Amino acid sequence: MRRVRHTLGTLTVQDVPAPAPGPGELLVRTEAIGVTLPAVRNLAKAAPGAAGAAGEPRPVSGEVAGTVEAVGPDVTAYAPGDRVTGLCFQDAYAELALLPLAMASPVPGHATAREAVALLRGGLVALGALEAARPRPGETALITAAASGVGHLALQLARIRGGAARVVAAVSDPAAKGPFLRALGADAVIGYDEPDWTADCGPAAYALDAAGGAHLTSAVRALADGGRLVAYSSGGGTLNAHDLLAGAKSVTGFQIARVAREEPHRYAAWREELWHLHATGALRPAVAAAFPLASAAEAHALLTARANLGKILLVP
Repeated sequence: MRRVRHTLGTLTVQDVPAPAPGPGELLVRTEAIGVTLPAVRNLAKAAPGAAGAAGEPRPVSGEVAGTVEAVGPDVTAYAPGDRVTGLCFQDAYAELALLPLAMASPVPGHATAREAVALLRGGLVALGALEAARPRPGETALITAAASGVGHLALQLARIRGGAARVVAAVSDPAAKGPFLRALGADAVIGYDEPDWTADCGPAAYALDAAGGAHLTSAVRALADGGRLVAYSSGGGTLNAHDLLAGAKSVTGFQIARVAREEPHRYAAWREELWHLHATGALRPAVAAAFPLASAAEAHALLTARANLGKILLVP
């Protein structure tokens, strides 16, 4: 089988024997593989010249969806032929991937593998971040990185689930991304470089921030007094306490892995809700582009440039 590994800043396709599932594992023949920004950033830390960089080939993690080929000796919840999706922490960029049972979810008949990858993990993050913001009907929501794999779902969920009266999308390139976001329900699209994010649409009651970095400060300043920001970006960022104190604003960090680990019933309920919203057509996951395994570097470049409109996939 073919798989992609990262060595000294380069993604290389290898021909290797198929792995065998061990205890608590599923062997999945992948039909779609999600490219995630945290995974790309982690690989960048291992590039030549980076602190702690090493020359050993490294696996690339990501979301996968496909059909179960085989199961580990203790697995009874799934069988060969079942359609599944989930987060693979090892060699996700492969024709056959080992998926931990704890991360696996069944794919219903109304969803394709591409839709499953574009919807589920990103949707769980978006829905969890939205709940952490404690939305109330009629509020204005601000979504940063709104055209990303998670952001474009958060934008829709703010209206569907949060009852937002107005949804404002913040992005790097409003001209290029505006039509896509307005078609998904954005009332306004603003650029990160605008000096006042509230000039055209007023302050927001809450913000879901996936941009991080320097944009974190701008997002907090765009909040109304008493506003809430939920940070779920892997990009970090630093805030001045005065920006919070002056308007009695709050910031909450959100991590989906914590919910999956500590509140599995809540995690499962969110998952079922997302599938329902997809089945009814209320929530529309978008695939920005699909690349073959050999073009994984192009997929990473597109994501790093933040030029995507929706989820970026690899398709073996």
